[in-house]
Amino acid sequence: MIERPDVDALMAGELGQFLQAQVAVREEARATTMKRYGIAAVIGLPLAALIWIIIPGQFAMFLTFAAGAGAIWWCQAPSMAAKKATKSGINAAIAGALGLSYAHDCGPSMGFERAKRHKMLPNYNRSNFEDLWSGDIGGLPFSLHEAHLEEKRGSGKNSHWVTVFRGPVITIGCARDFYGTTLLERSGKHKKFLFFGESEELKVDGQVLAKADMVHPDFEDTFTLYTTDQTEARYLVHPAYIEKLIALESAFRGQGITTLFKDRELTVLLKTENMFESGSLDHNQDRALVAMCVTQFMAMADLCGQLNEGRHTS
Repeated sequence: MIERPDVDALMAGELGQFLQAQVAVREEARATTMKRYGIAAVIGLPLAALIWIIIPGQFAMFLTFAAGAGAIWWCQAPSMAAKKATKSGINAAIAGALGLSYAHDCGPSMGFERAKRHKMLPNYNRSNFEDLWSGDIGGLPFSLHEAHLEEKRGSGKNSHWVTVFRGPVITIGCARDFYGTTLLERSGKHKKFLFFGESEELKVDGQVLAKADMVHPDFEDTFTLYTTDQTEARYLVHPAYIEKLIALESAFRGQGITTLFKDRELTVLLKTENMFESGSLDHNQDRALVAMCVTQFMAMADLCGQLNEGRHTS
């Protein structure tokens, strides 16, 4: 376990000084955004009317929509930049207090790539990654970042983007070796041909994982277990472990939790709403947002640490 950062101490130190300096930056960003909205209205509305006069039909609609989206982005850009800078400063300070590193912008982690290879994620066409927390927790490597995956559906003017996954991707090192590969997920994800029941085996990452019986029958309808080592899987995925998974879902109002034991690492995926959003233009919310971010991260880290308890010995 790691010690919870003291919010008051953070606000009294360098973080508080940084946030105080950000007050003027955020006020300027807010003013610039409002000014740009005024400019966009003065120029954009007559331009939109002219487009509809000169170019009737669907192309006019497309041009109006594209111009409107571009104008909104231009207007909001100063505010978004100020929010991002504030959020990065807050989260970096919290990470520093925990002995971790933080980066707002990041790419997919090794844990994410491993999750893809093991069919833990849905199909997607577009991805975005942010909020990377990394370092050691309890002497073991730890990383967490958020992933946002979208799939393009429909065609032509009816095409649209749908979020198929948003949530944390967590990788925790383990001190013991795993003899096999064990994947636990919510039931019903992998169907048999023609959708009659669940698949009895799963071919992932060059291996065949066989479906295993759950240790406790109460969880048979809730989770499905696939593994290359039936004996080890029953040791790893015991009833207390399942209860901690459910607690992790409940703590973040999440769903579809999936865990993978492989190569001395535990990978955890949880579908949730966007987390760690500690940036705001209103400086009066700073302390509350710092406290919220600390609570979110500590709950995630503590519960993930509990998932790894009892697995630190060879």
